[in-house]
Amino acid sequence: MSAARAVDLSVQIGALRLRNPILAASGTFGYGLEFSHLVDLNRLGGFVTKGLSREPIEGAPAPRLCETSSGMLNAVGLQNVGVRAFVEEKLPVLRKFDTAVVANVFGYTVEDYVEVIRVLEGAEGLAAYELNISCPNVKKGGMQFGNDPLQVAEVVGAARRSASRRPLWVKLSPLVTDIGLIARTAAEAGADALVVANTYPAMVLDPRTQKSRLGSLTGGLSGPAIKPITLRLVWESTKAVRLPVIGLGGIETAADVLDYVAVGATAVQVGTASFSDPKASERLVGDLERALLEANLSNLNEIHRRLAAKTG
Repeated sequence: MSAARAVDLSVQIGALRLRNPILAASGTFGYGLEFSHLVDLNRLGGFVTKGLSREPIEGAPAPRLCETSSGMLNAVGLQNVGVRAFVEEKLPVLRKFDTAVVANVFGYTVEDYVEVIRVLEGAEGLAAYELNISCPNVKKGGMQFGNDPLQVAEVVGAARRSASRRPLWVKLSPLVTDIGLIARTAAEAGADALVVANTYPAMVLDPRTQKSRLGSLTGGLSGPAIKPITLRLVWESTKAVRLPVIGLGGIETAADVLDYVAVGATAVQVGTASFSDPKASERLVGDLERALLEANLSNLNEIHRRLAAKTG
């Protein structure tokens, strides 16, 4: 019997059922179309688009990526074609694939978020929205939405009222003192699931020039270096709320996936690994099937049950 038949990898994230818990993360998978000749998109649980804004954004100056000893720094600057061009040019092609397409949404004011969702609400072919609240609120001095519970409540509540057709996932910032408080605030404001977490601000210098190796002074650190930190944040979030939590940070192997599941994650997103291996997300689906078979498990829920029995 094949691994695919012996193991049920399907997961339930609120009202949305995915064939497996492996999603490609926003900002690392383009709009999905760029990877469709390398990856069988239909094998994935889904993928998250590049962040979509009210108007097109050119992004940060090059170079935008640089490798570190234990991960990667990026400063893409949220470059994207804008929500209307996405709906008109990208989404019609994405509808041909049998996978969950999640639209990442961001803005610099609450009105920006609401307008992006309003445009997406009129389109077909999306499974959910992922709200990126790690953006600076320009109306309130540039503080990230996700750092302040009051701003979290405001932007998530406004997005929830606008997103009547689809589930709303909220992608939390790791730059908070108490992620449990932020998680509870997002849940109370109407989030259907949480994505934990975003990248960590960092800097890498060229030793010859003592200048940034990026076109921008700083960037976002991702990859294996952040996994232990993010694993703790996922664990704290799952203790704080009853919502599904999607883990994101340093996932390269099936063992990484199982670590996140062990601390309560329902699904995971694969980010930096797609840069070194464009087929990483698809590979992980097969690797996870084999890992469960070797552990004599038929589905991911058995991991949660075994852990509950040990800690109960």
